[in-house]
Amino acid sequence: MFEIFFPDETVSSTYDIDFEGLYEEGYRGILFDIDNTLVEHGMDANERAVALFERLKRIGFECCLISNNKKQRVSSFNKRIGVHMIFNAHKPRRKGYMDAMVRMGTEKETTLFVGDQLFTDIWGAKRCGIRNILVKPINKREEIQIVIKRYLEKIILKEYRSRKGSKEGEQG
Repeated sequence: MFEIFFPDETVSSTYDIDFEGLYEEGYRGILFDIDNTLVEHGMDANERAVALFERLKRIGFECCLISNNKKQRVSSFNKRIGVHMIFNAHKPRRKGYMDAMVRMGTEKETTLFVGDQLFTDIWGAKRCGIRNILVKPINKREEIQIVIKRYLEKIILKEYRSRKGSKEGEQG
């Protein structure tokens, strides 16, 4: 029952992902959530995020920010990053993910998604057949509706860990 929410992989931080290895595996496009995946909620792109996207471009990746936030928030973050973006994505709906792949010129087999929430980010990617990586949220201080979802996520991640036979899926 919970399997539809299980991530394909978990990593402590977006900044710990082996992007060079993923490129060697054949991935060419990466979709990113913004808040608590790349920066703390509501923050603009910091030096760490800018450096990450410079690195990804050098490797050869197309990237797209996919967010449920409004245009102003996503545009503000993207000002220093300069990648494709989808705002008001209504994750976990498929449309935003599919539009992002069209913009990047990738297919689901060559696209990867990175995000911090099971019920929006990961479930949406899974619904589209896109490989996904769940990262731990950067900051534990979040809006109340996300805090409530985190309690439910803990239940699912506990089941995920028990099936994986490790604490690999532990989050927050």
